[in-house]
Amino acid sequence: MKYIKKLLFSFLVIALFFNANAQQKLAIKEFNFGENSNKKSGVNINKVIRYTDEIGYGFDLDSDKNVTFDKKSISPKSPFYFSIKLPEGNYNVEVVLGGNGSGITTVNTESRRLMLREIKTDEKETKTERFVVNVRTAKFDTNKSIRLKPGEISGLNWDNKLTLEFLGTPIIQSIKITPVSKIKTLFIAGDSTVTDQDLEPWASWGQFFPNYLTSDVVVANYACSGLALSSFKSGNRLEKILHLMQPGDYLFIEFGHNDEKAKGEGKGAWGQYTTLLKEYVARAREKGGIPVLITPTQRRRFSDNGTLIPTHGEFPDAMRKVAQELKVPLIDVTNMTTDMYESWGDELSKKAFVFYPENTFPGQTKALADNTHFGSFGANEVAKCVVQGIRDLGLDIAKNIKTTVPNYDPKKPNQPSDWTVPKSVRFEVTKPDGN
Repeated sequence: MKYIKKLLFSFLVIALFFNANAQQKLAIKEFNFGENSNKKSGVNINKVIRYTDEIGYGFDLDSDKNVTFDKKSISPKSPFYFSIKLPEGNYNVEVVLGGNGSGITTVNTESRRLMLREIKTDEKETKTERFVVNVRTAKFDTNKSIRLKPGEISGLNWDNKLTLEFLGTPIIQSIKITPVSKIKTLFIAGDSTVTDQDLEPWASWGQFFPNYLTSDVVVANYACSGLALSSFKSGNRLEKILHLMQPGDYLFIEFGHNDEKAKGEGKGAWGQYTTLLKEYVARAREKGGIPVLITPTQRRRFSDNGTLIPTHGEFPDAMRKVAQELKVPLIDVTNMTTDMYESWGDELSKKAFVFYPENTFPGQTKALADNTHFGSFGANEVAKCVVQGIRDLGLDIAKNIKTTVPNYDPKKPNQPSDWTVPKSVRFEVTKPDGN
Protein backbone atom coordinates (compact mmCIF):
# COMPACT_ATOMS: atom_id res chain seq x y z
CA MET A 1 0.00 0.00 0.00
CA LYS A 2 2.84 2.40 0.87
CA TYR A 3 4.47 1.56 -2.46
CA ILE A 4 1.27 2.39 -4.35
CA LYS A 5 0.92 5.70 -2.48
CA LYS A 6 4.52 6.60 -3.30
CA LEU A 7 3.92 5.69 -6.92
CA LEU A 8 0.77 7.82 -7.08
CA PHE A 9 2.62 10.70 -5.42
CA SER A 10 5.40 10.42 -7.99
CA PHE A 11 2.90 10.50 -10.83
CA LEU A 12 1.27 13.57 -9.28
CA VAL A 13 4.62 15.38 -9.03
CA ILE A 14 5.45 14.54 -12.64
CA ALA A 15 2.02 15.71 -13.80
CA LEU A 16 2.37 18.98 -11.91
CA PHE A 17 5.84 19.49 -13.36
CA PHE A 18 4.69 19.03 -16.94
CA ASN A 19 1.61 21.18 -16.36
CA ALA A 20 3.74 23.97 -14.88
CA ASN A 21 6.15 23.64 -17.78
CA ALA A 22 3.28 23.90 -20.26
CA GLN A 23 1.86 26.91 -18.44
CA GLN A 24 5.26 28.58 -18.53
CA LYS A 25 5.57 27.98 -22.26
CA LEU A 26 2.13 29.45 -22.89
CA ALA A 27 2.50 32.40 -20.54
CA ILE A 28 1.77 35.93 -21.75
CA LYS A 29 4.94 37.73 -22.77
CA GLU A 30 5.07 41.49 -22.42
CA PHE A 31 7.89 43.92 -23.24
CA ASN A 32 7.88 47.56 -22.15
CA PHE A 33 10.34 49.93 -23.84
CA GLY A 34 11.87 53.17 -22.61
CA GLU A 35 14.66 54.51 -20.41
CA ASN A 36 12.22 55.07 -17.53
CA SER A 37 10.08 51.99 -18.07
CA ASN A 38 9.30 50.39 -14.69
CA LYS A 39 5.97 48.60 -15.11
CA LYS A 40 5.21 45.80 -12.68
CA SER A 41 4.11 43.37 -15.39
CA GLY A 42 6.32 42.15 -18.20
CA VAL A 43 9.96 42.83 -19.03
CA ASN A 44 11.18 46.42 -18.88
CA ILE A 45 13.72 47.06 -21.63
CA ASN A 46 15.64 50.31 -21.20
CA LYS A 47 18.69 49.45 -23.27
CA VAL A 48 19.52 47.43 -26.37
CA ILE A 49 19.36 43.67 -25.86
CA ARG A 50 20.45 41.45 -28.73
CA TYR A 51 18.37 38.35 -29.35
CA THR A 52 19.80 35.00 -28.30
CA ASP A 53 18.04 31.68 -27.76
CA GLU A 54 19.30 31.73 -24.18
CA ILE A 55 17.70 35.10 -23.37
CA GLY A 56 14.65 34.27 -25.48
CA TYR A 57 13.95 37.80 -26.75
CA GLY A 58 15.70 40.86 -28.10
CA PHE A 59 16.57 42.94 -31.14
CA ASP A 60 17.41 40.63 -34.02
CA LEU A 61 19.18 40.37 -37.39
CA ASP A 62 21.84 42.88 -36.44
CA SER A 63 19.28 45.70 -36.23
CA ASP A 64 19.91 46.63 -32.58
CA LYS A 65 22.18 49.48 -33.68
CA ASN A 66 19.20 51.13 -35.39
CA VAL A 67 17.18 51.66 -32.19
CA THR A 68 17.13 54.76 -29.98
CA PHE A 69 15.43 55.02 -26.56
CA ASP A 70 13.53 57.87 -24.98
CA LYS A 71 11.78 57.88 -21.60
CA LYS A 72 8.87 55.58 -22.50
CA SER A 73 9.38 54.30 -26.04
CA ILE A 74 11.80 53.34 -28.78
CA SER A 75 12.13 54.67 -32.30
CA PRO A 76 14.52 53.49 -35.01
CA LYS A 77 16.87 55.29 -37.35
CA SER A 78 16.01 52.55 -39.88
CA PRO A 79 13.94 49.32 -39.86
CA PHE A 80 14.50 46.96 -36.93
CA TYR A 81 13.53 43.43 -35.86
CA PHE A 82 12.42 42.19 -32.47
CA SER A 83 12.18 38.43 -31.87
CA ILE A 84 10.64 36.32 -29.11
CA LYS A 85 11.34 32.62 -28.67
CA LEU A 86 8.00 30.78 -28.82
CA PRO A 87 6.68 27.26 -29.35
CA GLU A 88 4.53 26.48 -32.36
CA GLY A 89 1.04 27.95 -32.06
CA ASN A 90 -1.10 31.01 -32.71
CA TYR A 91 -0.50 34.28 -30.88
CA ASN A 92 -2.35 37.52 -30.40
CA VAL A 93 0.10 40.40 -30.69
CA GLU A 94 -0.70 43.79 -29.18
CA VAL A 95 1.57 46.74 -29.92
CA VAL A 96 1.21 50.17 -28.32
CA LEU A 97 2.37 52.89 -30.70
CA GLY A 98 3.09 56.59 -30.31
CA GLY A 99 5.14 58.95 -28.18
CA ASN A 100 6.77 62.35 -28.15
CA GLY A 101 6.89 62.73 -31.92
CA SER A 102 4.65 61.76 -34.82
CA GLY A 103 5.17 58.42 -36.54
CA ILE A 104 4.00 56.08 -39.30
CA THR A 105 4.31 52.39 -38.44
CA THR A 106 4.24 49.35 -40.71
CA VAL A 107 4.64 45.92 -39.11
CA ASN A 108 5.58 42.68 -40.86
CA THR A 109 5.84 39.36 -39.04
CA GLU A 110 7.97 36.33 -39.80
CA SER A 111 8.73 36.19 -43.56
CA ARG A 112 7.26 39.60 -44.38
CA ARG A 113 3.60 38.92 -43.59
CA LEU A 114 1.99 42.36 -43.59
CA MET A 115 0.01 42.90 -40.38
CA LEU A 116 -0.17 46.67 -39.90
CA ARG A 117 0.07 49.06 -42.83
CA GLU A 118 1.18 52.65 -42.24
CA ILE A 119 -0.55 53.36 -38.94
CA LYS A 120 -0.21 57.08 -38.22
CA THR A 121 0.25 58.52 -34.74
CA ASP A 122 0.37 62.24 -34.05
CA GLU A 123 2.64 63.82 -31.46
CA LYS A 124 1.66 62.68 -27.91
CA GLU A 125 -0.94 60.30 -29.41
CA THR A 126 -1.10 56.63 -28.39
CA LYS A 127 -2.69 53.82 -30.41
CA THR A 128 -3.07 50.13 -29.53
CA GLU A 129 -3.12 47.74 -32.50
CA ARG A 130 -3.72 43.98 -32.47
CA PHE A 131 -3.23 41.10 -34.90
CA VAL A 132 -2.85 37.31 -34.80
CA VAL A 133 0.21 35.41 -36.03
CA ASN A 134 0.75 31.73 -36.79
CA VAL A 135 4.14 30.51 -35.50
CA ARG A 136 5.22 27.09 -36.74
CA THR A 137 8.01 24.61 -37.20
CA ALA A 138 8.41 21.83 -39.75
CA LYS A 139 7.94 19.05 -37.18
CA PHE A 140 4.63 17.36 -36.34
CA ASP A 141 3.09 14.15 -35.09
CA THR A 142 6.04 13.10 -32.88
CA ASN A 143 8.61 12.13 -35.51
CA LYS A 144 7.34 13.54 -38.80
CA SER A 145 8.53 16.70 -40.51
CA ILE A 146 7.89 18.83 -43.56
CA ARG A 147 10.70 18.71 -46.08
CA LEU A 148 11.88 22.31 -46.15
CA LYS A 149 13.86 23.95 -48.94
CA PRO A 150 17.22 25.63 -48.12
CA GLY A 151 15.71 29.11 -48.50
CA GLU A 152 13.02 28.24 -45.97
CA ILE A 153 15.55 26.91 -43.48
CA SER A 154 17.43 30.22 -43.57
CA GLY A 155 14.20 32.26 -43.57
CA LEU A 156 12.00 33.45 -40.73
CA ASN A 157 8.85 31.34 -41.17
CA TRP A 158 10.02 27.99 -39.81
CA ASP A 159 12.34 28.81 -36.90
CA ASN A 160 11.72 28.68 -33.14
CA LYS A 161 10.73 32.31 -32.66
CA LEU A 162 8.30 35.03 -33.63
CA THR A 163 10.00 37.90 -35.45
CA LEU A 164 8.41 41.35 -35.77
CA GLU A 165 9.75 43.78 -38.37
CA PHE A 166 9.05 47.48 -37.79
CA LEU A 167 9.21 49.76 -40.85
CA GLY A 168 8.61 53.43 -41.60
CA THR A 169 9.00 55.86 -38.71
CA PRO A 170 7.59 53.80 -35.84
CA ILE A 171 7.46 54.73 -32.17
CA ILE A 172 6.91 51.65 -30.01
CA GLN A 173 5.95 51.70 -26.33
CA SER A 174 5.25 48.01 -25.74
CA ILE A 175 4.65 44.60 -27.26
CA LYS A 176 2.35 42.03 -25.65
CA ILE A 177 2.02 38.45 -26.88
CA THR A 178 -0.80 36.19 -25.74
CA PRO A 179 -1.23 32.54 -26.79
CA VAL A 180 -4.49 31.75 -28.59
CA SER A 181 -5.63 28.22 -27.82
CA LYS A 182 -8.54 28.02 -30.26
CA ILE A 183 -9.09 30.04 -33.41
CA LYS A 184 -10.42 29.50 -36.91
CA THR A 185 -7.46 28.81 -39.19
CA LEU A 186 -7.19 29.50 -42.89
CA PHE A 187 -4.53 27.16 -44.28
CA ILE A 188 -3.02 27.94 -47.69
CA ALA A 189 -1.46 25.43 -50.10
CA GLY A 190 0.32 26.85 -53.13
CA ASP A 191 3.47 27.80 -55.02
CA SER A 192 5.76 30.84 -55.43
CA THR A 193 2.86 33.14 -56.36
CA VAL A 194 1.24 32.34 -53.01
CA THR A 195 4.03 31.76 -50.47
CA ASP A 196 5.46 34.20 -47.91
CA GLN A 197 8.47 35.42 -49.88
CA ASP A 198 11.18 36.01 -47.29
CA LEU A 199 13.21 38.63 -49.17
CA GLU A 200 12.62 41.75 -51.26
CA PRO A 201 11.79 42.51 -54.03
CA TRP A 202 9.76 39.31 -54.38
CA ALA A 203 6.26 39.06 -52.94
CA SER A 204 3.13 36.90 -53.11
CA TRP A 205 -0.52 37.43 -52.28
CA GLY A 206 -0.45 35.07 -49.28
CA GLN A 207 1.72 37.43 -47.23
CA PHE A 208 -0.54 40.46 -47.79
CA PHE A 209 -3.77 38.57 -47.23
CA PRO A 210 -3.65 38.59 -43.36
CA ASN A 211 -3.75 42.40 -43.32
CA TYR A 212 -7.36 42.27 -44.58
CA LEU A 213 -8.68 39.91 -41.89
CA THR A 214 -9.82 40.47 -38.32
CA SER A 215 -8.07 38.93 -35.32
CA ASP A 216 -10.81 36.27 -35.10
CA VAL A 217 -9.04 34.19 -37.76
CA VAL A 218 -5.40 33.28 -38.42
CA VAL A 219 -3.64 32.53 -41.71
CA ALA A 220 -1.23 29.57 -41.87
CA ASN A 221 0.48 29.78 -45.25
CA TYR A 222 2.25 26.52 -46.15
CA ALA A 223 2.86 27.47 -49.79
CA CYS A 224 6.41 27.16 -51.14
CA SER A 225 8.20 28.32 -54.29
CA GLY A 226 8.57 25.70 -57.00
CA LEU A 227 5.98 23.26 -55.67
CA ALA A 228 3.14 21.53 -57.48
CA LEU A 229 0.24 19.56 -56.00
CA SER A 230 2.37 16.39 -56.06
CA SER A 231 5.50 17.85 -54.41
CA PHE A 232 3.45 19.75 -51.83
CA LYS A 233 1.93 16.43 -50.83
CA SER A 234 5.15 14.35 -50.97
CA GLY A 235 6.94 16.97 -48.85
CA ASN A 236 4.44 16.32 -46.00
CA ARG A 237 2.90 19.80 -46.16
CA LEU A 238 -0.60 18.55 -46.79
CA GLU A 239 -0.17 15.94 -44.07
CA LYS A 240 0.84 18.54 -41.50
CA ILE A 241 -2.09 20.78 -42.44
CA LEU A 242 -4.48 17.86 -42.00
CA HIS A 243 -2.77 16.95 -38.70
CA LEU A 244 -3.60 20.43 -37.36
CA MET A 245 -6.93 21.07 -39.10
CA GLN A 246 -10.04 21.43 -36.95
CA PRO A 247 -13.69 21.34 -38.12
CA GLY A 248 -14.59 24.68 -39.67
CA ASP A 249 -11.03 25.53 -40.73
CA TYR A 250 -10.40 26.45 -44.37
CA LEU A 251 -7.92 25.12 -46.93
CA PHE A 252 -7.25 27.48 -49.85
CA ILE A 253 -5.62 25.61 -52.75
CA GLU A 254 -3.86 27.39 -55.65
CA PHE A 255 -1.61 25.44 -58.01
CA GLY A 256 -0.92 25.34 -61.73
CA HIS A 257 2.33 27.13 -62.58
CA ASN A 258 4.55 24.16 -61.80
CA ASP A 259 1.99 21.36 -62.32
CA GLU A 260 1.81 22.20 -66.03
CA LYS A 261 5.51 21.40 -66.47
CA ALA A 262 5.04 17.72 -65.57
CA LYS A 263 5.38 15.48 -68.65
CA GLY A 264 4.52 11.87 -69.29
CA GLU A 265 1.60 9.52 -69.22
CA GLY A 266 -1.07 10.39 -66.68
CA LYS A 267 0.21 13.95 -66.20
CA GLY A 268 -1.47 17.09 -67.47
CA ALA A 269 -4.56 19.03 -66.52
CA TRP A 270 -7.02 16.16 -66.82
CA GLY A 271 -4.70 13.54 -65.29
CA GLN A 272 -2.65 13.90 -62.11
CA TYR A 273 -3.64 17.53 -61.58
CA THR A 274 -7.36 16.73 -61.50
CA THR A 275 -6.82 13.58 -59.42
CA LEU A 276 -4.78 15.42 -56.78
CA LEU A 277 -7.18 18.35 -56.60
CA LYS A 278 -9.98 15.89 -55.82
CA GLU A 279 -7.79 14.20 -53.18
CA TYR A 280 -7.00 17.51 -51.45
CA VAL A 281 -10.70 18.39 -51.39
CA ALA A 282 -11.77 14.97 -50.07
CA ARG A 283 -9.14 14.83 -47.34
CA ALA A 284 -9.90 18.36 -46.12
CA ARG A 285 -13.58 17.51 -45.93
CA GLU A 286 -12.83 14.30 -44.02
CA LYS A 287 -11.30 16.52 -41.30
CA GLY A 288 -14.34 18.80 -41.29
CA GLY A 289 -12.46 21.48 -43.21
CA ILE A 290 -13.77 23.75 -45.96
CA PRO A 291 -11.71 23.56 -49.19
CA VAL A 292 -11.64 26.53 -51.57
CA LEU A 293 -10.05 26.25 -55.03
CA ILE A 294 -8.18 29.20 -56.55
CA THR A 295 -7.18 29.19 -60.20
CA PRO A 296 -3.55 30.25 -60.85
CA THR A 297 -2.48 33.86 -61.31
CA GLN A 298 -1.83 34.75 -64.91
CA ARG A 299 1.65 35.32 -66.22
CA ARG A 300 2.27 38.70 -67.80
CA ARG A 301 2.41 38.09 -71.56
CA PHE A 302 0.73 40.57 -73.91
CA SER A 303 -0.20 40.21 -77.56
CA ASP A 304 0.38 43.01 -80.07
CA ASN A 305 -3.23 44.19 -79.67
CA GLY A 306 -2.91 44.69 -75.90
CA THR A 307 -4.74 41.58 -74.70
CA LEU A 308 -3.19 38.98 -72.43
CA ILE A 309 -2.02 35.66 -73.88
CA PRO A 310 -3.16 32.70 -71.70
CA THR A 311 -0.22 30.58 -70.53
CA HIS A 312 -1.85 27.95 -68.31
CA GLY A 313 -3.43 25.84 -71.03
CA GLU A 314 -6.31 23.69 -69.77
CA PHE A 315 -5.31 23.84 -66.10
CA PRO A 316 -7.73 26.61 -65.05
CA ASP A 317 -10.56 24.78 -66.84
CA ALA A 318 -9.62 21.54 -65.09
CA MET A 319 -9.83 23.24 -61.70
CA ARG A 320 -13.15 24.85 -62.63
CA LYS A 321 -14.53 21.43 -63.55
CA VAL A 322 -13.39 19.89 -60.24
CA ALA A 323 -15.05 22.76 -58.39
CA GLN A 324 -18.28 22.22 -60.30
CA GLU A 325 -18.32 18.42 -59.91
CA LEU A 326 -17.50 18.41 -56.20
CA LYS A 327 -19.40 21.62 -55.39
CA VAL A 328 -16.28 23.35 -54.10
CA PRO A 329 -16.17 27.17 -53.82
CA LEU A 330 -13.88 28.57 -56.53
CA ILE A 331 -12.15 31.95 -56.77
CA ASP A 332 -11.21 32.55 -60.41
CA VAL A 333 -7.99 34.48 -59.95
CA THR A 334 -6.94 33.56 -63.51
CA ASN A 335 -9.76 35.70 -64.91
CA MET A 336 -9.34 38.40 -62.27
CA THR A 337 -5.61 38.87 -62.91
CA THR A 338 -6.27 38.89 -66.67
CA ASP A 339 -8.64 41.82 -66.17
CA MET A 340 -6.13 43.50 -63.87
CA TYR A 341 -3.15 43.33 -66.23
CA GLU A 342 -5.17 44.38 -69.27
CA SER A 343 -6.52 47.38 -67.34
CA TRP A 344 -2.98 48.53 -66.61
CA GLY A 345 -1.67 47.69 -70.07
CA ASP A 346 1.64 46.25 -71.19
CA GLU A 347 3.97 48.89 -69.75
CA LEU A 348 2.27 49.87 -66.48
CA SER A 349 1.63 46.22 -65.56
CA LYS A 350 5.40 45.77 -65.16
CA LYS A 351 5.06 47.73 -61.91
CA ALA A 352 3.09 44.81 -60.46
CA PHE A 353 5.98 42.42 -61.12
CA VAL A 354 9.70 42.42 -60.41
CA PHE A 355 11.07 44.71 -63.12
CA TYR A 356 14.20 46.75 -62.34
CA PRO A 357 16.70 48.14 -64.85
CA GLU A 358 20.32 47.17 -64.22
CA ASN A 359 21.99 48.68 -61.15
CA THR A 360 18.73 50.09 -59.75
CA PHE A 361 18.23 47.53 -56.96
CA PRO A 362 20.73 46.70 -54.18
CA GLY A 363 23.21 44.00 -55.19
CA GLN A 364 21.85 43.81 -58.72
CA THR A 365 24.05 44.46 -61.76
CA LYS A 366 21.79 42.96 -64.44
CA ALA A 367 18.22 43.90 -65.24
CA LEU A 368 15.51 42.05 -63.34
CA ALA A 369 12.56 41.16 -65.55
CA ASP A 370 10.15 38.55 -64.19
CA ASN A 371 6.69 38.10 -65.71
CA THR A 372 5.57 35.53 -63.12
CA HIS A 373 6.60 36.77 -59.69
CA PHE A 374 5.13 39.89 -58.12
CA GLY A 375 6.56 42.83 -56.30
CA SER A 376 4.73 44.01 -53.19
CA PHE A 377 2.29 46.24 -55.09
CA GLY A 378 1.17 43.46 -57.45
CA ALA A 379 0.99 40.85 -54.69
CA ASN A 380 -1.25 43.14 -52.66
CA GLU A 381 -3.57 43.63 -55.65
CA VAL A 382 -3.92 39.85 -56.04
CA ALA A 383 -4.64 39.56 -52.30
CA LYS A 384 -7.51 42.00 -52.86
CA CYS A 385 -8.81 39.73 -55.63
CA VAL A 386 -8.88 36.80 -53.19
CA VAL A 387 -10.64 38.90 -50.56
CA GLN A 388 -13.24 39.97 -53.10
CA GLY A 389 -13.65 36.36 -54.19
CA ILE A 390 -14.50 35.40 -50.60
CA ARG A 391 -17.15 38.12 -50.50
CA ASP A 392 -18.62 37.19 -53.88
CA LEU A 393 -18.94 33.55 -52.83
CA GLY A 394 -20.63 34.50 -49.56
CA LEU A 395 -18.29 32.26 -47.57
CA ASP A 396 -18.73 32.20 -43.81
CA ILE A 397 -15.22 33.61 -43.46
CA ALA A 398 -16.39 36.80 -45.22
CA LYS A 399 -17.46 38.05 -41.78
CA ASN A 400 -13.75 38.01 -40.83
CA ILE A 401 -12.84 40.57 -43.49
CA LYS A 402 -12.21 43.95 -41.87
CA THR A 403 -15.15 46.31 -42.31
CA THR A 404 -12.78 49.02 -43.54
CA VAL A 405 -11.80 46.96 -46.62
CA PRO A 406 -13.62 48.30 -49.71
CA ASN A 407 -14.92 46.16 -52.57
CA TYR A 408 -12.40 45.50 -55.31
CA ASP A 409 -12.94 45.51 -59.07
CA PRO A 410 -10.01 43.91 -60.97
CA LYS A 411 -11.10 45.85 -64.06
CA LYS A 412 -10.40 49.02 -62.10
CA PRO A 413 -7.25 48.14 -60.14
CA ASN A 414 -5.22 50.53 -58.02
CA GLN A 415 -2.30 52.43 -59.47
CA PRO A 416 1.36 51.70 -58.59
CA SER A 417 1.85 55.35 -57.62
CA ASP A 418 -0.63 54.85 -54.75
CA TRP A 419 1.49 52.11 -53.13
CA THR A 420 3.66 53.67 -50.43
CA VAL A 421 4.40 50.74 -48.09
CA PRO A 422 8.12 50.76 -47.17
CA LYS A 423 10.41 47.96 -48.32
CA SER A 424 12.11 45.52 -46.02
CA VAL A 425 15.89 45.85 -45.73
CA ARG A 426 16.51 42.14 -46.45
CA PHE A 427 16.78 41.36 -50.15
CA GLU A 428 18.17 39.11 -52.86
CA VAL A 429 18.31 39.27 -56.66
CA THR A 430 17.89 35.54 -57.34
CA LYS A 431 14.33 34.87 -58.40
CA PRO A 432 12.19 32.30 -56.54
CA ASP A 433 11.86 28.71 -57.73
CA GLY A 434 9.12 28.09 -60.26
CA ASN A 435 7.90 30.10 -63.21
